[in-house]
Amino acid sequence: MATTAEYGLGEFTYPRGWFMIGTSADATTTPAAVRYFGEDLVLYRGESGRAHLLAAYCPHMGTHLAKNTTSYVVLDKKHVEGDNIRCPYHAWRFGPDGRCNEVPYSPAPPPKAACVKSWRIVERAGCLWTWYCPENGEPDYDLPPFEMWDQPHWVNWNVSCLGELASHPQEVVDNMADKGHLEPVHGSIDMVRFENEFDGVKIRQILLAGHKTLAGSGAEPMLNDTWYTGPGILQSIMVGEYPSHMLIAHTPIDDGVIKVWYGLFVKVANAEPTAADREMAAGYEQAGIAAFAQDFEIWGNKRPCINPMMVRGDGPFDKVRIWYRQFYNPRARAQEFQARVNGHYVTRGTGEAPWDQTA
Repeated sequence: MATTAEYGLGEFTYPRGWFMIGTSADATTTPAAVRYFGEDLVLYRGESGRAHLLAAYCPHMGTHLAKNTTSYVVLDKKHVEGDNIRCPYHAWRFGPDGRCNEVPYSPAPPPKAACVKSWRIVERAGCLWTWYCPENGEPDYDLPPFEMWDQPHWVNWNVSCLGELASHPQEVVDNMADKGHLEPVHGSIDMVRFENEFDGVKIRQILLAGHKTLAGSGAEPMLNDTWYTGPGILQSIMVGEYPSHMLIAHTPIDDGVIKVWYGLFVKVANAEPTAADREMAAGYEQAGIAAFAQDFEIWGNKRPCINPMMVRGDGPFDKVRIWYRQFYNPRARAQEFQARVNGHYVTRGTGEAPWDQTA
């Protein structure tokens, strides 16, 4: 495990961007203690149905707002009240904006300083997403729409949490340029094309190749179109008999530790997926998790790669790392890093882009 400073990424410890913090099922009216970006947080769902994310510690006397099971605030089911949350120690009540709106035993109004940080949270495609910015700025790019959710012919993904990984996210993002690992780790064969495209906050990988088990020798090569939107959300399309759309999301917990999720949409012939369609899609999803576990095992058992020893035939690791730095530096410098890499780079193939560049 290495830190952001050791990789020389920039001024900030954690990158600016949209990040997953859980699935919709993770937010309930029982507040949950979570930790991201080096901060203890509280996730809960209000009685309105909306999910909320607040800093964890009450400003009164420092009590964790979620970690309690024995206080009468909890036993009397007053822990979440409307869309508010009560501190289990003295029952101070905080709204979803983080401001204290009631001190039940005091005739005075709550102090203006009695507030905790409230985080922006968006619920989309069965997942919970938050915007992180070390400069406290508004989002400077859009959260992906995940437009297949609840659409005809698509089986919704069932996003699985794969747990924590003691690896800096730089090592994960490096995969976008890593042509050389695809055969020994994942079983790619007869590679026709490997390309990268950098465009602002997006980085794309195009792979056209066969596979030892999924396609077999002599079969038509399969097209994989994979891209990051920002530093923590990867999507990938695989074209085949049952087209699929994959999600891999990773979010910093602490400097050099991430939490990882995996999900897979699968397209089927029936506009309204049947039970058999869903069973088939679940099998695809488990196969995808197994494939991703091949990477996971590598990352979990390697020393940090601060400076890759690049050789002819490697992909553009140097470009990936420059692109990634835009998220660790003031947003005013983002175009500086983008200008150094924006473009199309071919490691294997002719460079004739066989994909829709508008996706």
